[in-house]
Amino acid sequence: MRKTFITMLCMAMIMTNLFAQKKTKNNPLDNAAIEYLDRSFGTYDKLQKTIWSHPELGFLETKSSAALQEHLKANGFAVDAGLAGMPTSFVATYGQGSPVIGILAEFDALPGMSQDTVPYRKPVVEGANGHACGHQLFGTGSVAGAVAIRQWLEANKHAGTIKVFGTPAEEGGAGKVYMVREGLFKGVDIVLDWHPSSANAVSVGTGTAVMMIDYTFHGVPAHAAGTPDKGRSALDGVEAMNYMVNMLREHVPISSRIHYTIPNGGDAPNIVPEYAKVSYYIRSPKREILKDLVEWVGQAADGAAKGTQTTVETEIVGGMYELLNNRVLSEVVQNSLELVGGVKYDARERIFAEAIVKGLNEHDSILERAATVRPLAEERPSTGGGSTDVGDVSWNVPTVSFGTAGFVPGSAGHSWQNVASGGSTIGTKSLINAAKVFSLTAIELFTNPKLIEKAKAEFETKRGKDFHYEPLLGNRAPALDYRVKK
Repeated sequence: MRKTFITMLCMAMIMTNLFAQKKTKNNPLDNAAIEYLDRSFGTYDKLQKTIWSHPELGFLETKSSAALQEHLKANGFAVDAGLAGMPTSFVATYGQGSPVIGILAEFDALPGMSQDTVPYRKPVVEGANGHACGHQLFGTGSVAGAVAIRQWLEANKHAGTIKVFGTPAEEGGAGKVYMVREGLFKGVDIVLDWHPSSANAVSVGTGTAVMMIDYTFHGVPAHAAGTPDKGRSALDGVEAMNYMVNMLREHVPISSRIHYTIPNGGDAPNIVPEYAKVSYYIRSPKREILKDLVEWVGQAADGAAKGTQTTVETEIVGGMYELLNNRVLSEVVQNSLELVGGVKYDARERIFAEAIVKGLNEHDSILERAATVRPLAEERPSTGGGSTDVGDVSWNVPTVSFGTAGFVPGSAGHSWQNVASGGSTIGTKSLINAAKVFSLTAIELFTNPKLIEKAKAEFETKRGKDFHYEPLLGNRAPALDYRVKK
C-alpha cells in the first residue's frame, strides 16, 4: 500500500508540474485566445449542430449565414451582409490598423446527402440535403477562431484587424470568385483557410481549375410515334454531344477531368423533346489547358446541334482558379498545427469511429491518423482531383489552407460517413482545433510582421510580375438559382 501511495503521489506531482509548465509565459498555448476556446466547446458544439440540422444549398443558406453573423455581432464584430450580389454573403470585421488578416468561412450543404449521426446509412429525411463536405464545421470553426483572436487582440491591446469572409455556395456556385471580383479582399494582407478532413495536415496540393458550364439544346416537339419526322430532338443533341466528349477523353491530359449530368432530358417518351440540358464540370491543373478543353467541349456542343438540327445555348455557371500555395505561411501553420495536435477520441467516439471503419472494410489502426499531425510535405503538382473557389482568393492575397480530422479516417469525400461524424462531437473537436490553429497563426503574424513581408514576396514571385487577374466566369452575375430545381 505504501509503495502504491508513493507512486500515486509522484504521478500527482508530475501532473502538477506539467500543468504549471503549460501556464508559463513561454508556452504559446497560454494565451487569451486558447483559454477562450478551451471554455467554449459547448458554444460551438451547439452552433455547428444548429447549422448541421438545417442544411442549406448554395446561395440559399439564409439560416446558416444568419447564425454565424449573429454570433459575430454578439462578439463585437461589425458585419456587412449581402455583398457582391449574394444575399447570404458577409464580411465581419474587428480591430484597427495593420496587419489585416482574413479568415474564410463556408456554410453550404450538398443535395441528397441527408444522414443521421449514426455509423450506418440512415437519412434523416430521404433525399434531403446534408453537410457531406462539413461546411457547418468550416463556418463555425472560422468564426470561433476569429472570436478567439479578438480575445487576444483585446487582452494584449495589440493593433491589427481580423476579417471573416462569409462565402456562400462553394459547392459549384463559386461565391468567393464574386467577392474577389468585387474587390472585397483588397487591403487584406494574409488569408487563412481550413477545411474539415480525415487527417490533420497543411494543404500542399494545387488542385484543379474548373469551368462549370450548362449546355441547353432546343429542338422541335412532335408526336414521337405519329409524326416523328416533324420533330427535332433536343435530347438527341445532348446525347450526341456527350458521345463526342466521351470520345475526346482519350486525347486530353491525364490530369484533366470532365464530368456531366443531364438535369433535363424531356418530359415524356412519346413527345420529341423540345428542351434538354446537360451540365458539365471541366477541370485541369492549369488554366491554360482548361481554356483549350472548354473550347473543345464547346465545339462538340456546336457539332451536336448541327448534326441533330437543333440549337444550343451555352451558359457559364461558374469558374475557379487552381490554388497558389505559399510555403512561408505553410510553415507557420504547420508549427501551429503541431502545437495544437490531432483529434483525440473519447470512449464513445472511438466506438462510433470503429463502426464506421468496419463498414469501410478498413482496419482500426487507421483511426490513429485522427490523433496525429502529418509532417509538412513538399508542394506537389496536381494530378487531377477537386477544385475550390479558394483558388481565386489565393491568386489575389497570400493564402494558406489546412485541415483537421472532423471526419473518420478512411471516409470518402462527400459521403454519408462525413455527415454522420461531422455532426457529432468528433466534428466539434475538429473545428475547435482549427480555431486554435487560426489563433496561434494569427498571433504569430501579428507579432512577427517580417513573416508577412516574406509571404508577400513569395506570393509576388510565384504569380509573376505580369499577372493580371481575370475571373473565369467573366462578368456574369451570381447564379443564385443554380440549386433551385426547375
